[in-house]
Order: sequence, then structure tokens, then C-alpha cells
Amino acid sequence: MARTRKMGWLTLACLASWGVHAQDAGAQLQIRSLAASCASCHGTDGRPVEGSAVAALAGMPKATLTAQMKAFKEGTRPATVMHQLSKGYTDDQIDRIATYFAAVKR
Repeated sequence: MARTRKMGWLTLACLASWGVHAQDAGAQLQIRSLAASCASCHGTDGRPVEGSAVAALAGMPKATLTAQMKAFKEGTRPATVMHQLSKGYTDDQIDRIATYFAAVKR
């Protein structure tokens, strides 16, 4: 009986762990999807083509990217399209995007 109980707890622990990993994978996919929306202008993983006038996002410090996105969103930084695009993101999404690009190697 004790062995069966231990196996039950072990099974529950494994399932709970799998659930956490599945949530992490889902969250990572969501963040990558948000970041992918930047690729058409800023290049794959935030690396624009060489010589581009568009800023590289890869490796940009999180605080810098967050501040820039919020400035676009508030209209305090001039832009062509970024002021419109940034308004489509919540502050949490901006934070997640900035976290993603800060972790990408230049």
C-alpha cells in the first residue's frame, strides 16, 4: 500500500512538472510569436540586413527597448509606423518582447 501511494505521488509530481513545462513552452511560443512580428522591418531575431537604417533589436538592453517602445506608444518619440504598431501592445507584451530581444545574441 505504501509503495502504491509513493508511486501515486511520484506520478502526480511528474504530471505537475510536465504541466509546468508545457505552460513554459506555450509562453515561450507566445513570446517568440510577438517578437516575430518585428522581423519584417528589424530582421529575423532582431538582426536587420547590414547597412539598414532600422535599429537592431538583438542584444538591445531590455530597459532601452522598453523605454523606446513606450515612447513610441505615448507619441513622445517620432516615428513612421512604430507609434501605430506600439499602441497594439500591452505594457506586459512590450516587457516580454524586450526581454526576448535582450537575450538574443547580436
